[in-house]
Amino acid sequence: MHPTIGDACFVPIDLYRLASLLTFFTIRLPGNPHMPSDQSPLPQGFRTSGLHCGIKSDPDTLDLALFVSDRPCAAAGVFTQNRVCGAPVKVSRERVPRATCRAVIINSGNANACTGAQGLKDARWMTDEIAAGLGCSADDVLVCSTGVIGHPLPREALAGGLPAAVDRLAATPDAFTDAARGMMTTDTIVKQSVRQADFDGTTVTISGAAKGAAMIAPNMATMLAVIMADAPLSPDEADRMLRHAIDRSFNCISVDGHMSTSDTVILLAGGTADSGPLGVGNQQQLQTMIDEVAIDLAQAIIRDAEGAAHFITIDVHGLRSAEQASRIARAVADSPLVKTAIAGADPNWGRIVSAVGYADVDLQEEEISLAINGTTIYRAGSPLVYDERAVSDQMRTDRDVHIDIEIAQDGFAAVRFWTSDLTAEYVRLNAEYTT
Repeated sequence: MHPTIGDACFVPIDLYRLASLLTFFTIRLPGNPHMPSDQSPLPQGFRTSGLHCGIKSDPDTLDLALFVSDRPCAAAGVFTQNRVCGAPVKVSRERVPRATCRAVIINSGNANACTGAQGLKDARWMTDEIAAGLGCSADDVLVCSTGVIGHPLPREALAGGLPAAVDRLAATPDAFTDAARGMMTTDTIVKQSVRQADFDGTTVTISGAAKGAAMIAPNMATMLAVIMADAPLSPDEADRMLRHAIDRSFNCISVDGHMSTSDTVILLAGGTADSGPLGVGNQQQLQTMIDEVAIDLAQAIIRDAEGAAHFITIDVHGLRSAEQASRIARAVADSPLVKTAIAGADPNWGRIVSAVGYADVDLQEEEISLAINGTTIYRAGSPLVYDERAVSDQMRTDRDVHIDIEIAQDGFAAVRFWTSDLTAEYVRLNAEYTT
């Protein structure tokens, strides 16, 4: 019922140019370039809220988020592959895919992970409280938690916050932003994305919010995301579309290669009152919209990576399988030596090429070519003469770094990964995280 997420992070070639243009702010489609500020960014029939309930000590920092569908909707979820996972992951994983979901409740500041039987009771209690407020079954409420591992969930703080979250539900831009803020831990920016399109005279909206800045690795990591759609989907269709999107987004990012206990991405899809079943063309367009929102949010996580100074795009192409290209991209993305070189604006191509070599892919050194920011510095297994200072200066002044790796095997598989550099600030932040 819950197949393992595929390893390949295949980004179709026709999405390459699209992905490079995406930003981590709310997106306005060309068809809606001037959406009024008072117009809801949420799909029809959805409301959200976010507030401070007392899990975090700072009263100005939100720590609770609620996403609600006013009618039963299809829900699908993809979760961490870590065998050590939080109680909310275990509870939510049991409840999807389903056709009658109503809500996702999220707290930040406490991961409710490695908390034993009490953690499971607390996660279910959270869904019970929201269900009571909405008048639905507790099984129709999903739950996520993020924050410090190994501490019991503070029920006393949540006892007042959960009903307040229900009372504050709204479909306004502020309510959507508050929900995105309520998910944040070490994030420094709110991560949201919206897409809209006309489906045979009906406006369909896809909206998503995410959190994440560290403990990020392929097959997801310490990140949460909720994507909402006012298009009619069955649970199986929602599950298929979500996994398609994740293999092109959240499974193609890495900050530190550390897979966490809490990562969850949930898709809620409820048809609008005047919408009917989607035709094949509309389903394809909807898939593209969900993919785009997921890519926006995944990129936003990398741009907000803890202590990061560079946003790194890694393209690997020329192989016969996406799985092989994925291995190479991951090896480069997770290499501390590659990351630190880029942090220092050092075009140390030897570190990149050696990472390609240990990625457990059948290739010859003579098949490897490499370019950094458009400058080819290694071709067919041999270094080229290039202006090292000019490339270094470009890396130092430009936050975006593009690594292009070609493996000359006459293949057509291509993958795109996003990662960040590794700085002294990242070390400091994570050295002091719980102390």
